[in-house]
Amino acid sequence: MKTIGLLGGMSWESTLSYYQSINQGVKEQLGGLHSAKIALYSVDFAQIEQLQHCGDWQQTAVILSQAAKNVEAAGADCLLICTNTMHKVAEQIQAEISIPILHIADATAEQLLKDKVTKVGLLGTAFTMEQDFYKSRLVDKYGIEVLVPDTAQRQRVHQIIYTELCLGTISDDSRDEYLQIVDDLAKRGAQAVILGCTEIALLIGPSDTDVPLYDTTAIHAQKAVQFSLSKDD
Repeated sequence: MKTIGLLGGMSWESTLSYYQSINQGVKEQLGGLHSAKIALYSVDFAQIEQLQHCGDWQQTAVILSQAAKNVEAAGADCLLICTNTMHKVAEQIQAEISIPILHIADATAEQLLKDKVTKVGLLGTAFTMEQDFYKSRLVDKYGIEVLVPDTAQRQRVHQIIYTELCLGTISDDSRDEYLQIVDDLAKRGAQAVILGCTEIALLIGPSDTDVPLYDTTAIHAQKAVQFSLSKDD
């Protein structure tokens, strides 16, 4: 079994989901008392969040690259950045370590194509929905068309993530707002919707809507399990 490296704390609420999902996945595959071999480094999200909203992505890359080096030094064989948004600096982080980063957008796109989904809605932070680092990877590398909510809806999705979900607050009213946005994306032609922020699955899930939802946390965690249990070439 290979050791999975997790770069977490962004937020710790979703990192908890990663840890649980990966261990459950290993147990399902191997049974008994088996659990995953994990090296976890958790950062202080308040510092990262301030830099995000100041637009200082270079400094976030410096902080996360050092954290990634620590994960590698702890014996990890791969790295998962446990957040969609901070994949904006995935290339900078990868340049500083020798172990592979399992990219969350790649894992999600592979599952979408497996399910024959070629037009998808995207929910996430404003950074993820509005900037190209995530969307362009889906479009250019996998040929998947990406729809995002309108301006007011993007602002609301972003606000709920940072002021509620990252703090562990789950609101029925916010769930209703998200589900309306999901429905609007489906009406615009989205065959499915990516929950492109690792906290969103804490709020809405498949039982809440007929529109297929792709939980990036669960998909990313499953990719890690596959990597961990795969045989070396």
